[in-house]
Amino acid sequence: MEEKIVVQEKVVLAKPRKSPILAFLLSFLFPFGVGPFYNGEVIKGFVYLVIFAGLVTMQQHGDAQPFAGIVLAAFYIFQIIDSVNVANKINRRALLGGQVEAEEEVVTTEAVTAGSIFWGVLLIALGGILLLGNFEVISYKTILDFWPVVVIVIGGKLIFDYLSKKD
Repeated sequence: MEEKIVVQEKVVLAKPRKSPILAFLLSFLFPFGVGPFYNGEVIKGFVYLVIFAGLVTMQQHGDAQPFAGIVLAAFYIFQIIDSVNVANKINRRALLGGQVEAEEEVVTTEAVTAGSIFWGVLLIALGGILLLGNFEVISYKTILDFWPVVVIVIGGKLIFDYLSKKD
């Protein structure tokens, strides 16, 4: 007598697909974090809200112009592109059955094993300088006069990394 094995299929519900067009429209019309909220990235949405509010507030300072306007425009374009890319990534992940893409694994592994504190120190220093500007210890005009120093430091870091990997 033959035994019949009944295999029950497990139904796995994929994440609901995200529309890149809707993510674009929400980010285009509401540039203060609505795109990341739509994509389910609540913390990123709050961070974008704070960044956008800070950049709009900086528009009132005459010394910060035109740099503050350029940064606001760049952030506006960036958050639109980011929202569309995240919506596409969510859709690709849903098609793969929730598997992490190969590029995500490489980026995550590389970021964890980098071991460099340079970017953290640079961001803390930049934040401290901007905080001193907010408390009017130094003027924004002085900060804007020395912005090329940041580019020089980043270039030096890249050269140092290249030379250390070469050895």
